[in-house]
Amino acid sequence: MDKLLFYAVTLLESGLGVFGVRRFYDQPRYAVVERLDRGVEIRAYAPRVAVETDARGQGDGAAFGRLFRYITGANRAGNRIAMTAPVEVAGRRIAMTVPVEQGDGGTMRFFLPQDVAAAGAPEPTEAGVRLVTVPEERIAVLRFSGRVTPEARGQQELILTQVLREAGRATAAVPFFMGYDPPFTIPFRRRNEVALRLSVS
Repeated sequence: MDKLLFYAVTLLESGLGVFGVRRFYDQPRYAVVERLDRGVEIRAYAPRVAVETDARGQGDGAAFGRLFRYITGANRAGNRIAMTAPVEVAGRRIAMTVPVEQGDGGTMRFFLPQDVAAAGAPEPTEAGVRLVTVPEERIAVLRFSGRVTPEARGQQELILTQVLREAGRATAAVPFFMGYDPPFTIPFRRRNEVALRLSVS
């Protein structure tokens, strides 16, 4: 994609992102296989490719910067790659309102567009950035809107874990956060999700 066109499209997407318009972003494919109480969904995700880096916590600007540089050309092919949603990271919560998740020994992850993954994603050129293939998996998800404060996220995680426990579902790890919008999106238009990977039975 031409550099000027790439940045023009990115600017347009950012402007629409203020209002929670995310239809331009490629998203990992999944099917809702079951609906539980309180809006909890059990999703079956197809295998997908992501670029990830280690991060210190939710809203880690350095980690986000490394991944953003990868999609804007810091890769062996020098390709510019479209932004996708959600941004995912795992671990302990840190008091920030940026819609991404992070923690102890955690990672921040951008999923790559399906066409880029199918063609063979270019290798990162920056240290600490790596490509990973995420296998097919089942994830329990609870969606919510608003600002992502530690309190709001903690409350949603509690609901998610309670619903899963009552349904007799075993989980594979600690809750994580998936953010679909930039931090400047109007709070009530944000798509936030807390999630838990389910144990393979």
